[in-house]
Amino acid sequence: MTYVVTESCIKCKYTDCVDVCPVDCFHEGPNFLVIDPDECIDCTLCVAECPVEAIFAEDDVPIDQQNFIALNADLSKTWKIIIEKKDAPPDADDWVKIKSKLDMLER
Repeated sequence: MTYVVTESCIKCKYTDCVDVCPVDCFHEGPNFLVIDPDECIDCTLCVAECPVEAIFAEDDVPIDQQNFIALNADLSKTWKIIIEKKDAPPDADDWVKIKSKLDMLER
């Protein structure tokens, strides 16, 4: 089983999760992070670090977020690996409570 980054991360892109990942399975896009399912070792460390609760075990991804399983797999093939925590976007806190953000995902 792998872990999946879901919609809550879009436009927030906190990278606390990246710092604790022992296998560097996170990839970074312009306003979102994804997990490479082939690299994830199912350690669960990233889940507790995500301040917007965007990371779920694949089996626990909410029904309305299931499309993010394939999205993580697809985007991790083309986005660059991120291995260190970075500052969040200046307006990240403004986006935390916004629920429907898929249309704002930049590829």
